[in-house]
Amino acid sequence: MSNVLAINAGSSSLKFQLIRMPEEEVLAKGIVERIGLHEAIFEMKANGEQEKFVGDIPNHEEAVKKLLDGLKKSGVIQSFDEINAVGHRVVHGGEKFSDSVLITEQVIEGIEEISELAPLHNPAHLTGIHAFRRILPNVPMVAVFDTAFHQTMPPSSYLYSLPYNYYEDYGIRKYGFHGTSHKYVSQRAAELLGVPLENLRLISCHLGNGSSIAAIQGGKSIDTSMGFTPLAGLTMGTRSGDIDPALIPYIMEKTGKSASEVVHVLNKESGMLALSGFSSDLRDIEQKADEDPRAKLALDVFAERIHKYLGSYAAKMSGVDAIIFTAGVGENSVLIREKVLRGLEFMGVYWDPALNDTRGKEQFVNYPHSPVKVIIIPTNEEVMIARDTVRLTESN
Repeated sequence: MSNVLAINAGSSSLKFQLIRMPEEEVLAKGIVERIGLHEAIFEMKANGEQEKFVGDIPNHEEAVKKLLDGLKKSGVIQSFDEINAVGHRVVHGGEKFSDSVLITEQVIEGIEEISELAPLHNPAHLTGIHAFRRILPNVPMVAVFDTAFHQTMPPSSYLYSLPYNYYEDYGIRKYGFHGTSHKYVSQRAAELLGVPLENLRLISCHLGNGSSIAAIQGGKSIDTSMGFTPLAGLTMGTRSGDIDPALIPYIMEKTGKSASEVVHVLNKESGMLALSGFSSDLRDIEQKADEDPRAKLALDVFAERIHKYLGSYAAKMSGVDAIIFTAGVGENSVLIREKVLRGLEFMGVYWDPALNDTRGKEQFVNYPHSPVKVIIIPTNEEVMIARDTVRLTESN
């Protein structure tokens, strides 16, 4: 039995869960926000109690101290010796990391080397790693990469039709993201179906403010909708998803914006926000869909892009055994699931509207006779981080 701390560090935030393994019992969870900014916020839930602190937390090291002291104060642990391992989420592993790894100086150098691929994320994750290593120097730590699960894609899936030396010299290729989530729900789907993962063809739909779809054959990702960055693929909350690349210079010419300004528009001012004209939050858009044509259009575009990938991935795997819906929208939006599933009978998808009428609950949505199963599976990236952390620390 061991206690694993699952960490997701951002540039000014630090999310955490303390999980008892192998039971996968969450002992405490919380977040530190606005690190280094005025009036930082620390919130934690443990032993049924909620703790909140607003005040000065100048850096990640102080944030780590705050959360560790909070764990002791709550009585969840008596001493730091009871933390057996720490697992850190790292967004980008490039081609360097095809699995989670024990953190060493060499691994840290490797994460630094590929930070240009995720300049907003990897440096923040490294800040968190350094802070924990200083405070808990004797505790083994593991890096769990969002991109690692997709490193099983064949070249025909991950290469772009660009000069080949762009790939060789600059690492320009599809990497994919949300890998920890896709990996978790695919393993859970195999358990629910009672079929070995290596015998299954799955399409995992991670739908939230950021969304991606993965084709998972035999437990391995063979394709995914996000690309070199998380901007590619589906229409998302504020991201455009796939567009004609020639639009970038065209928009620059028409608006006078620089290339980086256009990319900012594609990342922050597009997607559901742009289509609806008022919100990137699907819940707001759903509420207005009956009276606002633009809101309805945003939902239709979102569902249509998902449809396109479902058909493509089913063709790629010569069929599909189950479609999985996960993440905030996938787990909670009855309407989006309905829009996505409607018309898929030709693929062998027969779904029950009564079963679909549920939110945030693990459930089969298909009729029993449906050849293709449809499953809502709430994702749990923290548990996946904890599993990989235990796997690597116990085998060394």
